[in-house]
Amino acid sequence: MAQKAWNKKAFPEENSNEEVQYQEHTNVPKQTYILKNLDCANCAAKIERKIQDLPQVDFASLIFTTKQLQVAANSDEDLLPVIQKIASSVEGEVVVVKIEKKTKHQAQKQTGRFSEYRQDFLEIGVGVLFLIAGSFTKSVNGYLSLALYLAGYIVLGREVLFTAVKNLTRGQVFDENFLMSIATLGALAIGEYPEAVGVMLFYRFGELFEDIAVSRSRSQIMDAVDMRPEVVNRVNGERTETIPAEDAMVGDLLLVRPGDRVPLDGIVMEGESRIDTSPVTGEPVPVAVKTGDSITSGCVNTSGLLKIRVQKVLEDSMVTRILNSVENAAAGKPKIDRFITRFSRAYTPFVVILAAATAIIPSLITGNWNYWVYTALTFLVISCPCALVLSVPLAFFSGIGAGSRRGILFKGGIAMEALEGVKTIVMDKTGTITQGNFAVQEVLPKAGMSKEELITLAGSCEMRSTHPIANSIVTAAEQENMQLKEPVSAEEISGKGIKAELEGKTVLCGNYSLMQEYQVDLKEYEDISYGTEVLVALNGVYVGRLVIADTIKKEAKSAVSELKRMGIATAMLTGDARESADNVAKETGINEVHAKLLPDDKVKELKKIRVSHGSVMFVGDGINDAPVLAGADVGAAMGSGADAAIEAADVVFMTSSVTAIPQSLKIARVTAAIAKQNVVFAIAVKILVMILGLAGLASMWMAVFADTGVAVLCILNSVRVLYKKIDIA
Repeated sequence: MAQKAWNKKAFPEENSNEEVQYQEHTNVPKQTYILKNLDCANCAAKIERKIQDLPQVDFASLIFTTKQLQVAANSDEDLLPVIQKIASSVEGEVVVVKIEKKTKHQAQKQTGRFSEYRQDFLEIGVGVLFLIAGSFTKSVNGYLSLALYLAGYIVLGREVLFTAVKNLTRGQVFDENFLMSIATLGALAIGEYPEAVGVMLFYRFGELFEDIAVSRSRSQIMDAVDMRPEVVNRVNGERTETIPAEDAMVGDLLLVRPGDRVPLDGIVMEGESRIDTSPVTGEPVPVAVKTGDSITSGCVNTSGLLKIRVQKVLEDSMVTRILNSVENAAAGKPKIDRFITRFSRAYTPFVVILAAATAIIPSLITGNWNYWVYTALTFLVISCPCALVLSVPLAFFSGIGAGSRRGILFKGGIAMEALEGVKTIVMDKTGTITQGNFAVQEVLPKAGMSKEELITLAGSCEMRSTHPIANSIVTAAEQENMQLKEPVSAEEISGKGIKAELEGKTVLCGNYSLMQEYQVDLKEYEDISYGTEVLVALNGVYVGRLVIADTIKKEAKSAVSELKRMGIATAMLTGDARESADNVAKETGINEVHAKLLPDDKVKELKKIRVSHGSVMFVGDGINDAPVLAGADVGAAMGSGADAAIEAADVVFMTSSVTAIPQSLKIARVTAAIAKQNVVFAIAVKILVMILGLAGLASMWMAVFADTGVAVLCILNSVRVLYKKIDIA
């Protein structure tokens, strides 16, 4: 699904080149790569920047949280060798792999299990022993103590030193390995042996847990959205065979046992059950399904045995659509992410220059070289921007994952960031606030005629009609268990209604014009203020009317109330009649109504609402809503709506529920708040440690915490979005 350029049209002055590039090339075929062994968020930003600068590349986005690189190129050239060369020049261990189709096994390969880091834990353990031994022998034998310290330093730091030298030959002067090497070697040079070993120990330990935390966070998010099956049970005659999910074809018959996840989108061919749709829609109440019902992949079969006929292969099924949406969404980077990327590029050189100045200028004045060099070394440790670079994208990626677990698909951090600032929710009526299907709302018989008699008479008259209003009357009669009678004859009068002969009586069912045409006395008729009415006459005498209207979604009123509690104004734009729109607005509590609008009129009204209320989110579902969806600050489409609306939207509500609107706002607000918390926390801690260092109160240990420790805390803070309760009252 494509991210549309909503803000380029509405607010052109706010667009950076990066954002415009992303929006202009979302419909261009992209090549996708996985960067294995990519361990540094700042390195990922450098790789992305270098690939983006290639003349044959229109757009590049490297998402550190998924290690996935998306590239839109203006040529058919195989970019893999070029990308590999760039990646290796920044981080030597990175291996670039082009992917066409990723299996679930491949996606879950990196889980952050402790067993994967056995070598790192072993080296850290040995380093700790050398550090302790060096401390104990310090008073006994200084040379032995020094040897133990150096042995510990080599065990802990040899990989960092080797990587620093290798990257230095590639021009990576401000690489974190180089900065840490200079800082600790400087500590050795001024005789701070325990400090050098201890800081390298703390750094390795922090980097290890940062890597584990990122991997586990990535795994938790992807596990939450990757519901693709590895295998399916295909029914072949009298036997059942297990085959890879990607081998299942349209038309195959699959067996879904109780407790199984529905593997592919299909139709129930045999059996009845209740389906837990919460993994896809977030709706906690199980849904009953029977033969002939459509069933969506990702849902869980809770009770009966089902056989389903495959309608969509794995690549096109809901489970893959959700996964692709989440992965692609991460490519749309919000403004705060782009700001941090630019800030980090200036931050590191600034702090390194500050460190050099701190080491030289005060030392020349005071002569206390050891003190000021040590202080400068703490600055070098703090200068690594990884915590900053990592703090924002993981928060938004977690927010996108949290939304998908509730059936809300955000098409990028850009959309989520824009949603956080929305002041007004503007909604279409039919299919958004209402069900989009006609139903009998009231049965109003004239004196002497009961409701049951009136609906039976109207239902029998309308039995042969295929008009939606006629169908709603017949359905209402059947739901009341009324015995309908087949008319002897029925004549449909275009634009007016039906004239039928029923048991020797003439029945008229239709609008006011039909009654006038047959000169029916309507002095007892009273006009209504909403919906469509069907008047009924028996042998030329008016006997009552039925009010037909679209059914308001049961959750609409509570959702609108929740929006108001959040301080959000509400408005409705609809092409329906004023009376019907006003009635729906009154029932649900919507503040502002604009009715009888053509698609172009909706766009004009939306602009007026933006001027008076501020940033707007439009929610719709029809083809006619596509222009206004594209013109809104944030466009949201109901998942049951037209493909054109879904394509034009920034957010898709798979549940088609109105409650998803306040939920999406809450997720966006929580995500944006956490991203800001991470940025403020990371910058504040680094500045604080610098100030304490200048005052002589900060050690290099504290500086390492300001780097790796802060990064781990930001990661843990980001993942909170996944588990935060986001419900409406």
